[in-house]
Amino acid sequence: RELLPPWLVIVAGLTGIVLLCVSTKDVPMAPLRTKYGIVLDAGPSRTILFIYQWTTTKANKTGVIRGCSSCPVQGPGVSSYSDSPEKAGKSLESCLNWAQNEIPAEQHSQTPLYLGATASMRQLNLTHPILSDSLLAALTGSLKSSPFNFQGAQILSSREEEAFNWIAVNYVLENFFKYDWRGQLVPSRKGMAGVLSVGASSAQLTSELEEEKQAPKEGVRLQLYGQTHRVHTQQCPCHGTEQLRRRLLSVLIQ
Repeated sequence: RELLPPWLVIVAGLTGIVLLCVSTKDVPMAPLRTKYGIVLDAGPSRTILFIYQWTTTKANKTGVIRGCSSCPVQGPGVSSYSDSPEKAGKSLESCLNWAQNEIPAEQHSQTPLYLGATASMRQLNLTHPILSDSLLAALTGSLKSSPFNFQGAQILSSREEEAFNWIAVNYVLENFFKYDWRGQLVPSRKGMAGVLSVGASSAQLTSELEEEKQAPKEGVRLQLYGQTHRVHTQQCPCHGTEQLRRRLLSVLIQ
């Protein structure tokens, strides 16, 4: 019997290791064009720029995305700039410049750019609507001056924010779909998870409700991956981290 040359044995072994270590979903069957999207999450304490990417492949008419990278914006949340709105827009410049280096230049004009503001901006809009409008106008001006395809800056309602949280959690848990051993997308067959979001002043519990038991005016209707979901958020005021801390201090003092 002839022995294989040592170099051939080494090459074969390395090839086997690569095939075992690389997931099938990381190796597409055919070259697909990658697209990008940018989301600015303007929260109460800070703003973070997220870059997402996806290909033209869809699962039941819904895109399959993955997080690529992120850039925390220096400074406090945008609502803190109510006295000087122009500074809020300027604070985004460094992360927008960073995103230009992360995304290929030929795709800048085709990359959608969104900004969603949450709790602190909702509160500011209730108490000082003129100030919140000025802030959104300043943010819009800065985002429009970027090379990306600006799609809007808005204050998300609590119901919208929690619906997005519900989608994100169940997406990460692969409750909408999963990859099989061939790297193909298949239905997950798992139930949807409920999401408990705990903020500084309140907590929210978001879960899916049966269609026939949900009033039309309540909840958010979502069409994702070939299925319809209706999610509902139950508000729990005074159950946030700051409120619970105050209760604990009160008990300790007593």
